[in-house]
Amino acid sequence: MNARSPIKLALIATASVAMLVTAGCAGRGNQAKDTAFVARDVDTLYMAAKDRLDRGDTKLAAALFDEVERQHPYSPWARRAQLMSAFSYYVARDYTKAIQSAQRFLSIHPGNRDAPYAYYLIGLSYYEQISDVSRDQKITRLALDSMNEVVRRYPGTRYAADARLKIDLVNDHLAGKEMEIGRFYQRSGRWLAASLRFRNVIDSYQTTSHTPEALYRMVESSLAIGVPAEAQKAAAVLGSNYPGSEWYKKAFDLMQKYAPNTPAA
Repeated sequence: MNARSPIKLALIATASVAMLVTAGCAGRGNQAKDTAFVARDVDTLYMAAKDRLDRGDTKLAAALFDEVERQHPYSPWARRAQLMSAFSYYVARDYTKAIQSAQRFLSIHPGNRDAPYAYYLIGLSYYEQISDVSRDQKITRLALDSMNEVVRRYPGTRYAADARLKIDLVNDHLAGKEMEIGRFYQRSGRWLAASLRFRNVIDSYQTTSHTPEALYRMVESSLAIGVPAEAQKAAAVLGSNYPGSEWYKKAFDLMQKYAPNTPAA
């Protein structure tokens, strides 16, 4: 889940350019000078942070943007620096601090024109931490919630357009987790528990790529616990929606072998 999307790259360029100022470049001292955080005028301090970001020294850039807010909290630069701090942490893959900085920006400036991007940045920071389906999916659900929040609040924006794509991918990931657990229960002979997981995929993630297999697994589980009528229902739905799939062929063969005379629901 770490691939950078085209819209994300465009947003990175946009965010960087949008924060440029007409003042001349200043503050190009060495790193020791930068990290001293001595009192500086806001223009010099902001441009030092921007310079570090341009050089790819993202963690130091984030710290300097934080210093802009600390030293000049009532300056218009402080608002810009808060968001640029979040952006810098995100680029540095320090997602926890990126989320914290973006949330701080939103708590202080909820109606700011850059609020959509701040919400989107939070979603991205969760999204890029999504782990494989064998691990806990708490972060995945936080990514889903955050992306849904972008769509809910700013449905007509380009951020929402990209969020919708990522919501589909996140749902597919969550469905994959349910399938993994369900297959584990099957291997353990816990057929009822397995069928509940597969049912959840069918009911909650029916537009994902896992639905055909979930229906087939429902056929398997239902036959195993002696409920051929339920198996027939699942097979019928599978045949109606995915008639040419390998999963339907396997389900059809199972029904012919173990419950050939089960009436259609």
